[in-house]
Amino acid sequence: MNQAARRIGRTLALVLPVVLVLSGTLAVARVPWAAPDADSQVLTASAETASTRAQARAPHEILRDRLLAELQEKDPGSALTHLQEETSRRPSLARHCVSIARALGRAAVAKYGDTRAQSFARPVCDTSFAYGVAQEAG
Repeated sequence: MNQAARRIGRTLALVLPVVLVLSGTLAVARVPWAAPDADSQVLTASAETASTRAQARAPHEILRDRLLAELQEKDPGSALTHLQEETSRRPSLARHCVSIARALGRAAVAKYGDTRAQSFARPVCDTSFAYGVAQEAG
């Protein structure tokens, strides 16, 4: 029960300010700012610029995307090494280590095939990379 309430609270804390900003901005967008006799110019709001904070990405998402790009450019071993370094340097990322390692495992299978991808496995985040490889291969 406590987990569900916390999840609902977090969702509302994220969504509610965005909805309020957008609804207020859109309400103001239809107000004519020029004199009534002048051309009826209307301010138009852009939802893209209304709230830049709503578009901010979480650090673990940025890390995952960076490591997936590194895997494509170099190899999974390099990406796994950097994952281990980042989780050691920033302990707040450790809780996302498993999901990032699994994503790297799935991407490695897509690039190298399941047998070759498994050769890059390391004990980073337990065996999550290997699990991601097995999950994608199976």
